[in-house]
Amino acid sequence: MRQIFPPRPGDLSDTELAGLYAYPDGARTVRANMVMSADGAASVSGRSGGLSSPADRRVFALLRGLADVILAGAGTVRAERYKPVRQHEIWPGLRAGRAATPPIAVVTRRLDLDPDDALFAEAPPEARTIVLTSGLAPAARRAAFAGHADVVVTGAERVDLEAAIGALASRGYRRILCEGGPHLLAELTTAGLLGELCLTVSPLLAGPGAGRISQAMGLAGDGGTRPLRLAHVLAEDGVLLSRYTAALDG
Repeated sequence: MRQIFPPRPGDLSDTELAGLYAYPDGARTVRANMVMSADGAASVSGRSGGLSSPADRRVFALLRGLADVILAGAGTVRAERYKPVRQHEIWPGLRAGRAATPPIAVVTRRLDLDPDDALFAEAPPEARTIVLTSGLAPAARRAAFAGHADVVVTGAERVDLEAAIGALASRGYRRILCEGGPHLLAELTTAGLLGELCLTVSPLLAGPGAGRISQAMGLAGDGGTRPLRLAHVLAEDGVLLSRYTAALDG
């Protein structure tokens, strides 16, 4: 893998690659990692895996290893068949002083998931899955999930993302990696919570019909544009991997 912006000679070592994606020291940071086709599609046949590549999977594993917690919407959890993160799936040597694997936090307004799914039932005690939900989730369903996951209610009729991010930070999870989906990315952007975007562009045309990486659903106005600064661009086998940053308080 080569760094083409800012230009840098030679292939990147693992240490150099990890340095490029290091989180700011001490700051609460919400980073999103997304993949899209050359024509902007966020998935192929409903899943992002059709857009992935060895380069993308390498950075995916690195970002998971660096994160304190992984944030995902319920739709993404269902479509991608999420399971707890396994130690062999992430880069070694990145988690000194932390649990061996990061927990996953699921954003779900009504808790329309199965508490017996592996994501909840098989999560290790030191990285229990976290459920971020709203008051619309029936009390019986919240009780059903409480046996396998930490259930946090952060809003009456919708998940208050500012409160949800605050709840994660209060647990010591300040390096937050959002893996989507498009609706959650749009809501984080609209709320002004997104601090970084790591974006992989796959050399593939997906054609019409597929959704884009950020899609508003029931959001007023244009969602609020957010200026970004291009931090770097990496390349391997026609795949481009970019990291953008935005200045945020917190």
